[in-house]
Amino acid sequence: MKSITQSNFSFKKKYFWFFVPTFLVVLYRLSIFTYDALQPGFHETQNGVLKIDLDERYAQSIMWYFETPWMLLFLAFTFQLFFDYRKKIKNYFSNTYKLELNWILSFLILFALSFVYGTVQDIISELYTELHYVQRWWLNLFMALITLYVGIRGYFTDTTKLNKLDFSFSPNANAIPDTDNTINNNPVNVSDINTVRSLMEDDKAYLNPELNLQDLAKMAQMTRAQLSGVINSGFHQNFNDFVNSYRVNAFKEMLKNNKQEQLSLVGIAHECGFNSKATFNRVFKKITNYSPSEYLKSQLN
Repeated sequence: MKSITQSNFSFKKKYFWFFVPTFLVVLYRLSIFTYDALQPGFHETQNGVLKIDLDERYAQSIMWYFETPWMLLFLAFTFQLFFDYRKKIKNYFSNTYKLELNWILSFLILFALSFVYGTVQDIISELYTELHYVQRWWLNLFMALITLYVGIRGYFTDTTKLNKLDFSFSPNANAIPDTDNTINNNPVNVSDINTVRSLMEDDKAYLNPELNLQDLAKMAQMTRAQLSGVINSGFHQNFNDFVNSYRVNAFKEMLKNNKQEQLSLVGIAHECGFNSKATFNRVFKKITNYSPSEYLKSQLN
């Protein structure tokens, strides 16, 4: 998750410590297999003496008490990383649909379900009745399909847009904007507000579908932190809502000029700076409480 959602991510040596339990389990399994394989008559049985009398009788039960909370903890951290990322990109990008990584959310949900399913299997096996291999096999198939899914989707997903921003600056997505045009007790310069407003209203910067915080900051000759402060406190919005509100207003203006007679609603949306139908429909509904088609009907009536 970090490697996908953090453009400056690099695998550090300390991360290898997270794999120590796995290496220990693999070493342990190889050891008991080697011992069992060297015993007379091993080729005539499915499992050896250590596998049955040590691993299945004691070790697997002990490992289950460590494995379950370990996995639950990492799942919780991963979900937190994902939703923090979702909040963060709204402060950087005006069109986020292709960066929302919905396939990652699907993977996390599927993986969490497989974890719950496996845990239920273990509880049944430990407390009620022993499940044989065929009954447990379906979980292995399910996990294999999930692994293939995330591998293929991840390989063909373009995240190069994230490289434009290093995310070292982290605006607070949940901050409540100040009503007196101040941020952190520092007044927001009115001229800065006017500069940003001019870029949007006169230069129509919002028509660039790839517009992000860094691009607009360069146009305004501000740092990203300054621009974010101006937008949050001066306009009481995050970057994504700020830009898309201009796009929605531009869309409404085109409808007033009967642009729908020449283009489809999605075509008009693209003319206004939206780059996907999904983003357009969602944003328009959020701002106006109408779907685009419902809004058009209301105007025609």
